[in-house]
Amino acid sequence: MIVQAEAKKIYTPDEYLDLEVNSDTRHEYINGEIIPMTGGTPEHNEIASILNAALRVSLKAQPYSIFVADQRLWIPDHNLYTYPDIMVVPRPLQRQKGRTDTITNPLMIAEVLSKSTRSYDRDEKFSAYRTIPTFQEYLLIDQYKPQVEQYSKTEAHKWIFTEYNDTKAQISLLSIPFKIHLADLYESVEFEP
Repeated sequence: MIVQAEAKKIYTPDEYLDLEVNSDTRHEYINGEIIPMTGGTPEHNEIASILNAALRVSLKAQPYSIFVADQRLWIPDHNLYTYPDIMVVPRPLQRQKGRTDTITNPLMIAEVLSKSTRSYDRDEKFSAYRTIPTFQEYLLIDQYKPQVEQYSKTEAHKWIFTEYNDTKAQISLLSIPFKIHLADLYESVEFEP
């Protein structure tokens, strides 16, 4: 008996968008494949909520929009639609041609790492984000211990890396006027022993 592997269905971007707009759950689109996004943990959501609140206070009355989790981002060079955990986007928003619900011009992106996505967020996703001309800063926030990795663009194809794991440390972004102490970012998070 010969068993054939079932071929994966490849979708066009338009097919994905038609399905996504009518879906109750979010999906990423990666080179023709539609990947369901799993729900986050309470720690994941707490960290994203704290960062969002701090950004909103710090950037009040400035020409930026802040999006959390449900805003779709299109990265044409990687044929990728994704939903970053947090994005700061300069105004005016740049939208994908012909779309009102998909943006293309983030300045800063933050991802809260989970065990299932940490490698993808550090490698393939960061590589895709770097193809966006407006993209200047990336935060990778660990949800299991107080640790943040910061990547800041200093010039074309040149990024500096800063790591924070001391709760007294202050994270300072270069792309926008924003600072937060690591202890404040993790204020309400209860880590597993």
